[in-house]
Amino acid sequence: MFLRIDRLQVELPQPKEPDPNAAAAVQELLGGRFGEMSTLMNYMYQSFNFRGREKLKPYYHLIANIATEEIGHIELVAHTINLLMTGATKDGAPETAPLAAAKNWRNTHHAIATGQTALVGNSMGGHWTGDYVFSSGNLVLDLLHNFFLENGARTQKIRVYEMTDHPVARQMLGYLLVRGGVHALAYAKALESITGVDVSKMLPIPNIKNSDFPEARAFEEQGAHRKLYRFSLDDYKEVAKIWSGTHPDDGGALEVVDGAPQGGAMPDLPEVPEEFAPGIGPEELAEIAKRLMANA
Repeated sequence: MFLRIDRLQVELPQPKEPDPNAAAAVQELLGGRFGEMSTLMNYMYQSFNFRGREKLKPYYHLIANIATEEIGHIELVAHTINLLMTGATKDGAPETAPLAAAKNWRNTHHAIATGQTALVGNSMGGHWTGDYVFSSGNLVLDLLHNFFLENGARTQKIRVYEMTDHPVARQMLGYLLVRGGVHALAYAKALESITGVDVSKMLPIPNIKNSDFPEARAFEEQGAHRKLYRFSLDDYKEVAKIWSGTHPDDGGALEVVDGAPQGGAMPDLPEVPEEFAPGIGPEELAEIAKRLMANA
C-alpha cells in the first residue's frame, strides 16, 4: 500500500508567464517512451512480479523503493505542465473565441481534452502505453533495462532543457536530472554486486555532468546526488546494502535517508472559466457548502 503526502518533492516557482509550447515539450518527460510514467510502471511491475524476495531482498527493496519515488516524479512533471499552462488564455463569452490562442499551440489537446492541464501522453499528444513496460522476471536483465531507461530519460531531459528556459521547467529538470542520476548509479551498483561488472564507468550518459546545469548544480550542492530516500515508514531498509560507499563524482559518502524529502507546496491551480474548469460557480459553491454542513 502507499502513504501519500500532499506536497511536491521540490518547490516549483510561481510562473510569471505561460508557455504552452514548453508544456508540450515537457509532456515527453511524463508520457513518452522514457518518461516518468514509464519509469514508474517499469519499476512498479518489476516489484510486483519479483521472485525470491527473501533471498534477494536488497534488490527487491531497491526496485520497490525507487518505484515509490517515481510516483512523486510524475506528480512533479504534471504540475510543471500545469504551471506552464497557467494564464495561457483569457476568459470571455463563447462567441468571442476565448480559446483562439490554442490554435497555435503545438499540442491543442491541452485546450480541448484536459482544460489546460497535464495529459497522460507525450509531446505530440500520443498516449502513454503499457507496451513501454519491461518486466522479464530475470533480475540482471531487469536491472540492466532500468539502467538503460534512466539514461534514456536523462538524455531526453537534457534535450528538453535545451528547448526551454522557462524557470518552472528548469527547476523541475534540475531536480530530476539529479534524482535520475541517483537511480542510474543505484542500478549500476546493484548490477556490479551481482555480476562484478562496473557499468557505472559508463556514466554520465550523455557525457555531460549534472553540475554543468545551474539548477542541477544547486541540488548537488545540497548533497541530493548522494541521497537515496527510503519512501516507507518501516520497510525497504536493505537498500543500504546496495547504496553504500562513496559517490564517483565527488567522493562524498552515499546516504540512505529515512522518509521523503521536505519538498514544496502543492500548487493551487486557478479557475479557467473559458474551459468550464472546475465549472463550479459562486451560487453552486454556496449550495455545496450547505449540503456539506448538513452532512457534518
